[in-house]
Amino acid sequence: MLSDLHLSRGPVAAFVAQGLFWGAFAALVPVLKPQAGLSDAGFGLAMLVAAVGAFGAMWLAPWFERRFGVRAVPILAGYTALAFLVPGLTANGVAFALAMMFCAMGSGSLDVAMNARVSVLEGRSGRPLMNLAHGMFSVAYAVAALGAGFARELGASPVAIYGVVAGLTGLLVLQVLAAPVHDPERAPDAPDPPALGWALLLPGGLIILVAFMAEQATEGWSALHLERNLGAGAAEGAFGPAILGATMAVGRLSGQAAVQRFSEAQVLRLAAALSAAGALLAAWAPVLGLAYAGFAMLGLGVSVVAPMAFAWVGRLVAVEHKALAISRVAILGYAGFFVGPPIMGFLSEGFGLHASFSAMALVLLAVPVLLVPWQGRRAARG
Repeated sequence: MLSDLHLSRGPVAAFVAQGLFWGAFAALVPVLKPQAGLSDAGFGLAMLVAAVGAFGAMWLAPWFERRFGVRAVPILAGYTALAFLVPGLTANGVAFALAMMFCAMGSGSLDVAMNARVSVLEGRSGRPLMNLAHGMFSVAYAVAALGAGFARELGASPVAIYGVVAGLTGLLVLQVLAAPVHDPERAPDAPDPPALGWALLLPGGLIILVAFMAEQATEGWSALHLERNLGAGAAEGAFGPAILGATMAVGRLSGQAAVQRFSEAQVLRLAAALSAAGALLAAWAPVLGLAYAGFAMLGLGVSVVAPMAFAWVGRLVAVEHKALAISRVAILGYAGFFVGPPIMGFLSEGFGLHASFSAMALVLLAVPVLLVPWQGRRAARG
């Protein structure tokens, strides 16, 4: 694993930066939401507005990557670090929604670019690296969530916390620049690669959608659920997203080995069942300890779903199409990443967060159904 980490150290640094952005945000939701004067539904709507900007930016991300080449990832990481300073300065819902839209635009574009770089590296090296890269995101997410929670307990403001994140991102950008991943040279007489079609991309995109819907909904609402329904303090509430991030890291790093021994379909069926059970346990746990156990189960299960789908799509397409293919499945998948929190907010407004997390459990159980066309395509290729 250390050799794989060294091989992928450039794009992995971008995954770590992305984890810092969202881990700190998850721990700061209980502060940012009332600061902007938002109800549960209002917060959900603000995140939905953010999704609109993200989708547009992600659609253009392949063009941005072609235009800036290996500089695309460090540029997007730097922009996103600065953008996340702004939500902590907002004092109303409209300003918060616009600030989060600019954050989501940078984060979504960065996701496309860094996943494409890992996919290129996988094709060149023949090593499965996607789970490792996403696992490092989860490690950074957990560390950032815990760090931001304790800093908040000590009275640090969101802007101060994200100032530290921005400084760390600057160091990570240096690592990205030091280990760039270039596209392989294409022979002048090589035939044009086959065109992309949605029939090729749709199954993977839907699987990513389900995974990110559950993942981001939990990241955005777990601390609030623990503080509101189980009486947790700020640091105790931050343990919700931190446990999710830590167990997702364990699941993804374990998935690095699992994909070499079991089929993706076998792993994903088990992962869907485990994460759904965890969501239900976290939703209805009467005490903090059981809720933490539920978030741990959810993190272990959902951790491997999106990386496997991204890796699968990357293997199916030519190197010239990797950024475009990942962009298109990411747009569909990140509909879950950004739509999950709004759905949680609307359900919470009407029925409470218990019902919101129960709904996420039902969504996760759709993964085995989505595997049917995926397995058919895998069989057809074999």
